[in-house]
Amino acid sequence: MTSTKFLPADYTQNLSSTSFSYASPSNIALIKYWGKQGIQIPKNPSISFTLDTCRTTTTLHFEKRDNYKEDFEVKVILDGKHKPGFEAKIHQFFSRILQYMPFVKEYKFIVETTNSFPHSSGIASSASGFSAIALCLMEMEREMQPGLTDTYFTQKASFIARLGSGSGCRSLEGPLVVWGEHSEIEGSSDIYGVSYPYEVHENFKDFQDAILLVDQGEKQVSSTVGHNLMHNHPYAESRFNQAHENLAKLIPILKNGDLDSFIHIVESEALTLHAMMLTSSPYFILMKPNTLKIIEEIWEYRRETGIPLCFTLDAGANVHVLFPKNYKNEVQDFIKSSLSEYCQNNRYIFDSVGTGAIKL
Repeated sequence: MTSTKFLPADYTQNLSSTSFSYASPSNIALIKYWGKQGIQIPKNPSISFTLDTCRTTTTLHFEKRDNYKEDFEVKVILDGKHKPGFEAKIHQFFSRILQYMPFVKEYKFIVETTNSFPHSSGIASSASGFSAIALCLMEMEREMQPGLTDTYFTQKASFIARLGSGSGCRSLEGPLVVWGEHSEIEGSSDIYGVSYPYEVHENFKDFQDAILLVDQGEKQVSSTVGHNLMHNHPYAESRFNQAHENLAKLIPILKNGDLDSFIHIVESEALTLHAMMLTSSPYFILMKPNTLKIIEEIWEYRRETGIPLCFTLDAGANVHVLFPKNYKNEVQDFIKSSLSEYCQNNRYIFDSVGTGAIKL
């Protein structure tokens, strides 16, 4: 699959709308993507759970420009406040998608957005944010080019989201989305995410995700910097091979409902991601002391109760606690009584696996 598929045909209609709105979720990777090449092409495949309540809600306002020979015209409003610092990211995003959506030069935009979770704290706000913008832009294209199929609409929206945030391509659909070519997953692609196409056991349906906010501040290392550290990393090739192997192992696990094997792979993937940062040059420690305390408490609770909960981590200190829905009451009580003390201001978010973005 090549990106030329997403070059637009001639637009035949004028826009009748002046804005579009989407709520797009974050996602949490089970098999981690870490390291990329070219423009947002992953060095290894990944698979993620789409979340439900951790969402970015975005309204994209647009108005025709009289003169659009110069740079893009974008204003970002986050939580009701003008955020000029985010506008450079949108300009870069627009420059990447210009050949696929040439109309972005012809309009001035206001991006009005809000998150239901803390920005830049280890929850994928860039993924939900860019996927929401991509969907709004695709609504513009669909008005100007009627007849786009739903499949093409979703694939191109995922492709466009990827050019803003790699993991953004996994936030459009749910509950499980694969991004990156893998020999054992039909239809998988490096340039957009696809819904996981195979059987999923009841054990993994309605899975829960409790996000423990150990550190709500800005991440120590941006995702872009972190991915770049994989260039010339001494263990990079082994890591990329490991991700391919773990995703292959996960296919029968998702089918047969083997929770113990699921836990082993998911926790190993989380620790491997952080091991890559610990052994990069320069090196970073992204976990906090309370991150480790939470992990140890989870292990002890799992040994004592037999309840199949596990942790995973993104590139930050916060901990995602994953568990089947039928243990929801017990695990939530455990988090409230034992794990919340390790969270900044005792903050945590109870979420679950969702079905993707929604148009508002």
